[in-house]
Amino acid sequence: MVTRTVDLRSDTVTKPTEAMRAAMASADVDDDVLGADPTAQRFEEEMARIMGKEAALFVPSGTMGNLISVLVHCEIRGSEVIMGDNSHIHVYENGGIATIGGVHPKTVENNPDGTMDIDRIEAAIRHPNGALYYPTTRLICLENTHANCGGRCISADYTDRVGELARKHGLKLHIDGARIFNASVALGVPVHRLVQAADSVSVCMSKGLGAPVGSVIVGTKEFITKAKRLRKTLGGGMRQIGILCAAAFVALQENIVKLEDDHRKAKIFAEMVLTISDGLKEIKQFRVNASSVETNMVFFDVADPSVISPVSLCETLGKFGVLAMPTSSTSLRVVIHFQISEGDIHYALTCIKQAIQEIVAVGIAK
Repeated sequence: MVTRTVDLRSDTVTKPTEAMRAAMASADVDDDVLGADPTAQRFEEEMARIMGKEAALFVPSGTMGNLISVLVHCEIRGSEVIMGDNSHIHVYENGGIATIGGVHPKTVENNPDGTMDIDRIEAAIRHPNGALYYPTTRLICLENTHANCGGRCISADYTDRVGELARKHGLKLHIDGARIFNASVALGVPVHRLVQAADSVSVCMSKGLGAPVGSVIVGTKEFITKAKRLRKTLGGGMRQIGILCAAAFVALQENIVKLEDDHRKAKIFAEMVLTISDGLKEIKQFRVNASSVETNMVFFDVADPSVISPVSLCETLGKFGVLAMPTSSTSLRVVIHFQISEGDIHYALTCIKQAIQEIVAVGIAK
């Protein structure tokens, strides 16, 4: 019988802290659609200040935040946005920019570190002479940290170079900054500096920062005015959202300082998975690049899926109360968050070793 649960599926699984629940219960609220919720206003003003932008807007989810941002910058249907082929917007957001906004995605290959080659981005920009045939490029999107590339951090220098390219061609730059605070802590660079070159940024409050609900988009006052209209159109205009913003405010105040420890525990996890793999040389199951672990994510590959598949490993781990997520037929990931202790890490690692041995033993018996 499982008596312990260690949930490593994502940093979205955190539960509201007592401080968050207390803030939600006592939040001063009003109708935000009418522009009257004081807690939402204070939270949005603080987010705009921290991010170094003129204004901010609370939205229900990061997917909506990215969709709104793309649609504001690409108001004309048939516009095109350049983004990484492995980016969250392209892979995991249900094709919303195309199905809802009529915006065409032009993908450029993501490098292992989450960047795209600058020359490839420039080559993807449509020339005005081809306007009769091609979509019109209006936007470039980056992602920081880059989830599908292992939670890698995008530097301010690289972002500046992309921003310069965007301005050179009269384009806008949006950053999917779902875990931008993780990048800020890992790089030791203030968050406003990481997004200085961006025209808009989406920031998730319910991932690394651990709030129960919501994201924020930031940009110019004109951008946010247009974003607010689109939020209403998409059904995201809620009423007393100060209840949610109050929890997000606590997350902002209390949990940024915890991210460094999340990163430390992720590195411990990666290094100990390597130790397990070395200790099971006859199985040779895992490939982990511990040096690539920069933030709170650890990806590892399964050497021979015919022996142990990511699905079978996750299912077996579930019997021990350890929850992880397959990311492909040959890989899986774990994500550390502030409600995972170092003891949880060691327990999960012990269970991984036991799960591997159990799966291999069953395979041998067959």
